[in-house]
Amino acid sequence: MFEEGASNAEIARAVGVCAESVRRWRRVWKEGGVSALRRRAATGRPPKLDDAQVEMVRAALARGARAHGFEADLWTLERVGAVVEQKTGVVLSRASVWRLLTGRLGWSLQRPERRAVERDESEIARWIAHEWPRIKKGP
Repeated sequence: MFEEGASNAEIARAVGVCAESVRRWRRVWKEGGVSALRRRAATGRPPKLDDAQVEMVRAALARGARAHGFEADLWTLERVGAVVEQKTGVVLSRASVWRLLTGRLGWSLQRPERRAVERDESEIARWIAHEWPRIKKGP
């Protein structure tokens, strides 16, 4: 539309944007041509861990928390952060550990069931079958 000589207002109406955007696009087009208008990859801070380091962390986490000296085989953000620092030398914030786990590793939040270690399923079943009906009131 720029090459055809359309005005900024005409282009803005046709595309559904404000005229200021069209003015900015026209300036970019005059300086660099059509290729300058192409979408570029989003900029931003590069990740602290490269792909090889992420795979190293993935392998370490797959071995389980006990393999890294923790007494329970349960991963927390702090524990994962400690393993990342140990394996790569990179210190990550809790938020960055969360993004690593959910974004790059594809993990999801899993909460362990809260159960007593001493729980006896057979005794619970026996109590429900024999004791509960005996003490339950009503029909």
